[in-house]
Amino acid sequence: MAQEKLKIAIQKSGRLHDGSVNLLKECGIDVVNGVNKLKAEANNFPLEVYFFRDDDIPQYVEDAVADIGIIGENVMYESNKKVVFVEELGFATCRLSIAVRKGEEYKSASYLNGKKIATSYPVLLQNFLDKNNVKAEIHEISGSVEIAPGIGLADAICDIVSSGSTLFMNGLQEAEMILKSRTVLIKNNKLSEEKENLLKKLLFRIQSVKKAKNNKYILLNAPNEKLKEIISLLPGMKSPTVLPLAEPGWSSVHSVLNENDFWEIIEKLKANGAQGILVVPIEKMIM
Repeated sequence: MAQEKLKIAIQKSGRLHDGSVNLLKECGIDVVNGVNKLKAEANNFPLEVYFFRDDDIPQYVEDAVADIGIIGENVMYESNKKVVFVEELGFATCRLSIAVRKGEEYKSASYLNGKKIATSYPVLLQNFLDKNNVKAEIHEISGSVEIAPGIGLADAICDIVSSGSTLFMNGLQEAEMILKSRTVLIKNNKLSEEKENLLKKLLFRIQSVKKAKNNKYILLNAPNEKLKEIISLLPGMKSPTVLPLAEPGWSSVHSVLNENDFWEIIEKLKANGAQGILVVPIEKMIM
């Protein structure tokens, strides 16, 4: 009997496409996609990859056209489909924000009372307005939202913001963030047992890649009289590895540091006499 294949939907082009393809590659999954093809198969993992518009992916996952999908949280919440959140993926974060014309004095959501707001996210916008007891007129448009105030269609917009350069070029300023959106993995809520097992294998790889990105491998030379203090700064995955050097009175210490604590700990290591500190990126991290 042929083995089932896990079907994953990713964005066919745009902000999340490259990150999704790179994630699969970092997970050791070899996918060859021909030009303009909507489907590809992995050569070394039971996986079929479908390339769809991001707004359509939640519907396809709900309908089991795809078993899992990679989308932004904004799309997941906006679609309101019956899908299950699985994992935050750690790339292509953005924010959904209210933006108004430059020079406008926006102090709170009450500024929007009686205003016209253009957006591609009417559900999330309406939730924000309701939460703040604001009555405003929503104009739903599918693209180029940022031009709406300039052509007199709206007084403000609600749209995805990354760098803010598009707002600037259209005479707008970001006024309030209503959602910080991460890239997430979703799944159909009725996967077969075999597909659940395949998903667990894929998740194991994804989590190993994520852990590697958040950590650095560190090697340093430490004077033995300061070894206890230096080891206390380097918890590692269990405990640091300590090896004697050829030069008497010195040891080589190997460990792993979390990216968030990296610079603070490096400063403390140097203050305690650590020398020759080498920092190496980690490709995979298996716990």
